[in-house]
Amino acid sequence: MAVSTNHKPRLAKLIRPKKPALLLLGVIVFSSYFTVATNLTKPGRASASITTDRSTEQQLESKIAQDGNLIQNLVTKLNQAQAQSALLTRRENSLESTLTRDKRAQVAMKNRLRQVAIESYVNGNGQSASGSILSIPATGTAAASVYADVAGGTLSSAIAQFQIDQARTDTAAAELQKTQKALTVTISNLEKSKTAADSAIANDDSLLHQVKGNIQIILAQEARRHQQEQQQAELALAHRAEATAAANPTPPPVPRHTIQVVAQTSGSYANPLRSISALSVSRIDQGVDYMGYGPIYAIGDGTVLSTYNGGWPGGTFICYQLTDGPAAGMVVYAAEDINPTVQVGQSVNANTVIGNVYEGPDGIETGWAAPAADGLTMAAANGQYYGSNSTAFGANFSQLLQSLGAPGGVLQNPPTGAVPPGWPAF
Repeated sequence: MAVSTNHKPRLAKLIRPKKPALLLLGVIVFSSYFTVATNLTKPGRASASITTDRSTEQQLESKIAQDGNLIQNLVTKLNQAQAQSALLTRRENSLESTLTRDKRAQVAMKNRLRQVAIESYVNGNGQSASGSILSIPATGTAAASVYADVAGGTLSSAIAQFQIDQARTDTAAAELQKTQKALTVTISNLEKSKTAADSAIANDDSLLHQVKGNIQIILAQEARRHQQEQQQAELALAHRAEATAAANPTPPPVPRHTIQVVAQTSGSYANPLRSISALSVSRIDQGVDYMGYGPIYAIGDGTVLSTYNGGWPGGTFICYQLTDGPAAGMVVYAAEDINPTVQVGQSVNANTVIGNVYEGPDGIETGWAAPAADGLTMAAANGQYYGSNSTAFGANFSQLLQSLGAPGGVLQNPPTGAVPPGWPAF
């Protein structure tokens, strides 16, 4: 989340003492997520559920978003405080200008009253008001008495009023200075709070990078483990097949990307999604996409051919060949956000849990797989799929699931292509 930091306020201090929790923001975030990251790198961590690791990743991303919102709020408050500070500064300057004008007015009034008193003295003695009298008469003379009588009352009254105005102006200026000082502290507190939040986001980003790196390591380890188990199981299966080849000859292998439809038998199928919680259906593409969590079952009797393929999100690609029922000989796959619970070569039936669906980012996809069990679907093998479209094989498998009581998928378009002749309809 991008948050603007192009603010250059003229004041800078940290957080108010009344809110010490903000002072610890960066420390608390760093310590808590450092503990998470450390736990992820412990030796036994590779076997932990990937669901927990993805939950940690989501928590970090949520924390970064929250810190981003905090910074946005702090920037807004900082801008408001700076605007208020500028307004107070202008008001203080205006008061100072007013005070200066008042002082000038006092001087002018004093000079004016002095001139009136002198002219009154001159006129009272029969002299012209325009006479050349440039100074106040000496103290104790009759002229001084006239001057004092004229100037005293009026001038004293003017000076008293000016002093009241001046005191009022000084009080207002003092209040403005007090408010400005408090605002200065507020601005510095906001700036330091924003700095702490910026630091917390930087720490979160660093830890999120570590967590994602650890998740990739765990996924790679799990992928290697699945691959080794699959190779071992396939090797054991090959040895068993060689040992029993003479007594139990097998038919020629099915060519790649084709399907051998065998005679229908009395085998029974069941809804493989019946125990998945919060099940929601999405589109039909190569197969059918779903979200939810919980156990996923085999559709019916069959043999597991694979559990892993690195070309699928999450690395899971469970496929099994049905050995009974109307689709005997066909291969079903369930892929993506699933932790497999079966092994290659294992026999399954409609009551066998083949894996546990977890709430990952991709959901699951299930449909018809190519017989080679190499991660390719029948839709892709027959050139029906080009990225997001609904295919004939996907629509056919959706109809099978609906016939078993599961919700069908959502068509994106009239299904691309067609299923081969003899392919069962449901």
